[in-house]
Amino acid sequence: MEAFQWQQARSPAEAAALVTQTTAEAMLTLQDTPIAQQAILVKAGGVDMLDLMKEGLVNPLRLVDVSWLAELQGISRGSDGSLRIGALTTLAQIAADPGLRQSHAALAQAAAMSASPQIRNRATLGGNLLQRPRCWYLRSAAHHCLRKGGGHCFAFAGDNRYHAVFANHGCAIVHPSTPATALLAFHAQVELLHPQGQRRQVPLEDFFVLPEADMHRENILAAGEILTAVWLPPQIQTNRSIYFQVAEREAFDWPLAAVAVVVDIDGAGLCQEASIVLGAAAPAPWRARQAEILLRGAAIHGETAEAAGEAALAGATPLAQNAYKLPLLAALVRRAVLAAAALPQDPRAP
Repeated sequence: MEAFQWQQARSPAEAAALVTQTTAEAMLTLQDTPIAQQAILVKAGGVDMLDLMKEGLVNPLRLVDVSWLAELQGISRGSDGSLRIGALTTLAQIAADPGLRQSHAALAQAAAMSASPQIRNRATLGGNLLQRPRCWYLRSAAHHCLRKGGGHCFAFAGDNRYHAVFANHGCAIVHPSTPATALLAFHAQVELLHPQGQRRQVPLEDFFVLPEADMHRENILAAGEILTAVWLPPQIQTNRSIYFQVAEREAFDWPLAAVAVVVDIDGAGLCQEASIVLGAAAPAPWRARQAEILLRGAAIHGETAEAAGEAALAGATPLAQNAYKLPLLAALVRRAVLAAAALPQDPRAP
């Protein structure tokens, strides 16, 4: 790790004004950038940033610390039931919040299953959404891959056990954020702040980008913008949600496959609306749209849940070593649909 300067921002706007590059841009230009032009980057919890610095993948001239800014912390509820989660709210706080556990159970569950207790107490929601993919070729200083400005994706001919099975043309990363899977199922929006003070809200589905749109980044965050909050729309009483994942280890491991399901079940037992999002499956959280369509207007039971699981695999293009993800994803969708439809809104339910 190279020497760097440290600065505490006095406000979110000051942080946005100081930052010169996104982490993705810093990784893209690192190899040919002289020290006088090196990036000034923002740091929140620092979990991913310090990993990248230790591996020599980013070499910032200065880190701007926002971790103590109170206005970026905490969970607040609007009069209409909508929620604002500050970008510095930790995953541990999200997992433990009683209101979230009731109204947005899938999000609380996803946060609780992220990383380890130690990391959850440090990692922030904003940092988790903005972390770089965990592809070992991207994270290797010895591999100048497409995402870092090189000319080759090493995963296609290399070890692709944990890579994408959807939208994996050109680059086969999977998005590393566990909460993002649940947030997309709730139709969340992110709040972005420009240094001049302008704020914009962007649907999470539009915030993430696929390799076909931009090979070098995972989101539309611009240099000079910082992510300040995540907004969640109010949930109606008949909405139920759940998050499931499968990992090689129960603790401190990224999922092999994951799913978040939100369903609206009416008094007659019919599904009025469904949102199904797959995690660890694509370069961005992946909407299983055909499965959603199949459930709308249907009674949820074993056969419809099974059909939804199969429909969720539409368009999959597995690689040589990761086709095992398909039956995992189908089974998780089936289980999650049945559980969300049958269980009360309690994240502790099995």
